[in-house]
Amino acid sequence: MLNWNRVNELVKQGNLAPAQRVEKSDVQWREMLTEAQYYITRQHGTEPPFSSDACGLHHPGLYACVCCGAMLFDARLKFDSGTGWPSFSQPIQENAIKYIADTRHGMQRIEVQCNVCDAHLGHVFPDGPPPSGLRYCINAEAMVRIED
Repeated sequence: MLNWNRVNELVKQGNLAPAQRVEKSDVQWREMLTEAQYYITRQHGTEPPFSSDACGLHHPGLYACVCCGAMLFDARLKFDSGTGWPSFSQPIQENAIKYIADTRHGMQRIEVQCNVCDAHLGHVFPDGPPPSGLRYCINAEAMVRIED
């Protein structure tokens, strides 16, 4: 199970290799994504808090990257953080997520990206529930829910 110390190790020492890589040109991403999806995943944007009903969805299923379809999160590890973005306590696999130090906007955070296609997903914080203590704060537009 990942915890804050392990996430920081990955930021400093390098991320785990993904199972596969998906790379496309900017033109290809623009053609396949909505304007909002492109802005968030390819331009590191953020959707407004509480702009999606995904925060309140707690149905079984998996969440995949909207860009490449890589599995990211299991709904069983989703929780209501009250922040306005869907939140998870763990990724589906340790190598599903890429961790990057983010000092933009005068803050020190850890950005999370899809490790398969480098899509910006959101950020991870050390204020989640036990046992991991992690809160993956994810843009709903960056994911698609796949029902079991």
